[in-house]
Amino acid sequence: MTGPELPEGRYGRRTRATPRWVRALLLGLVVLAGVAVAVVGYRNLADPPIEGQRLGFELLDGNAVRLRFEVVRDEPHRPGVCIVRARSLDGTETGRREVYVPAAEGGVALSAVIRTSRPPVTADVYGCSLRVPAYLEPVPPSSP
Repeated sequence: MTGPELPEGRYGRRTRATPRWVRALLLGLVVLAGVAVAVVGYRNLADPPIEGQRLGFELLDGNAVRLRFEVVRDEPHRPGVCIVRARSLDGTETGRREVYVPAAEGGVALSAVIRTSRPPVTADVYGCSLRVPAYLEPVPPSSP
């Protein structure tokens, strides 16, 4: 038994129900989009696996600054790389350098001299990564 028939001229035609497979497909797409958003959010907002923190800096003669910084990693057996930078009085970046971070237990304290194009006033750690470029990896000593 179906519901009462309503006059078509007054209420228009009754729309057909959406097939079940269309509903299931739409639900699957919504769930997939939700998972994709969660993965992107986790990768961008989660704690980084390697992190550098400035310990101090010293202004040197000849447009240079020495930065002391510490690096802490979740996986200390893996080497890393940190980008350090120097900035001038107006805040612009005037020098940048990549520093190789060797594998070591616990935190690693490092020092790097950054040459600048203008007199620096500060230096900091821009960021660190566990993806070390091939040109930064140390070359093992060759035997004679």
